[in-house]
Amino acid sequence: MRSKKTIGAAVIGYGGMGGWHAEKIKETEGLELIGIYDILSERCDLSESKGIRAFCSREELLADERIELVTIATPNDVHKEIAIDALRAGKNVICEKPVAMNSEELEEMIAVAEETGKLFTVHQNRRWDEDYLTAKRIIDENALGRVYNIESRVQGDRGVPGDWRNRKAQGGGMVLDWGVHLLDQVLMIKEKQKLISVYAQLTFITSDEVDDGFRTMLTFDDDTTAYVEVTTSNFIKLPRWYILGENGSALIEDWELNGEIIKVSDWENREAVPVLAGAGLTKTMAPRTDDTIEKYPLPTVKADWGEYYKNIVAALRGEDEALITHDQIRRSTKLMEAIFESAAKNTVVKFE
Repeated sequence: MRSKKTIGAAVIGYGGMGGWHAEKIKETEGLELIGIYDILSERCDLSESKGIRAFCSREELLADERIELVTIATPNDVHKEIAIDALRAGKNVICEKPVAMNSEELEEMIAVAEETGKLFTVHQNRRWDEDYLTAKRIIDENALGRVYNIESRVQGDRGVPGDWRNRKAQGGGMVLDWGVHLLDQVLMIKEKQKLISVYAQLTFITSDEVDDGFRTMLTFDDDTTAYVEVTTSNFIKLPRWYILGENGSALIEDWELNGEIIKVSDWENREAVPVLAGAGLTKTMAPRTDDTIEKYPLPTVKADWGEYYKNIVAALRGEDEALITHDQIRRSTKLMEAIFESAAKNTVVKFE
C-alpha cells in the first residue's frame, strides 16, 4: 500500500468545469491543488485572483514534479493530445467527458496509460445524480416487477451553446455533450446485459453544423428497451425518467425528484367501466379504480459528487479501484458512434 502523503494535482482548462474541478480538488482530503493552465490569459488572471497559481504553459505545468494528477477540462478535440502528453510526463490523468472524439483516439490513450503504468480515467460526474440513482434503485430492487422499458431525457429551449459546443471540429453537439451522460447512466443500469441494437435520429433545428438533439432506442438481450432523448428546442418539458414494469410504473419528473410510483394491488379485479374518449367510448383505456392500485413516494437516494475525487485518491494510494473503468468508457464511446451511424444511415445498427 502506498503512503498517505498528499497528492499534488493540477487542472488544464479553467473554464466552467475546470473551475469546478479546481474547487473539488481543494475540498478533497489527500489532494493539494498546485495550479492550473489555460490558453486564455483572462482565465489565468481569474485563477490568480483566487489565489491559484496559473502556469505559463502546459509544458511548465507538466514539468512540475509536485504534480502527480492532472485533470483535463478542455474542449473535446484536444483531450487526446493533452492526456498523452500528461501520461508521458509521468502524471496520472482524469479527463472530462467525452474522453475522446472516437474509439480509435480512446484506444491510443489507453495504450499510453498501460505503457506508462499511470491511472487514466474519465469524469462521469452524473453517476452521482440523485435522479439517476433513484431510477437505478427502483430497477435494481425490482420495485415494479420486470422492467420492460426505460425512458430517460433532458430537455432545454436555448439551442446549442454558442461556444465550442457549436463546432463539429471541436466535438460539439448534444450526443457528445449530454448524450454521453444519459447513455452512460443507462449502460450502468443495464451493465450486466448485452446491448443488441441501436436506432437513432439526430435533430438540427437550431444548428446546421452539429446535432442540437437526438433520440435513440436501445434494445438489450433481456428484451428490455431504453429510450434516450436530448432536445434543446422544446418549451414544455416531459419527465426526466419514466419507467414501465409489469406491476407498475415510476415517474421522476425532474432533478428535484418530484414524482411517484404507482403499482397494481389487485390483479384479479379486471372489470373496467367504459369511459368517454373523444368521440367514442373505451373500455381498454379506462383507468384503474383506486381500490386496485397503490401509490408510493420515490425512494430517497442521497449522493455526494465529492465521492469521485475521494475514489481517485484511494485508487492512487492502492486502496481501491477507479470507479470509471476503461471497458465502461469503451462501451459508451462505441454506443455514441453507433448512434451517429444509425442516424446517418437511417437504420438499426447491431451492437454487442
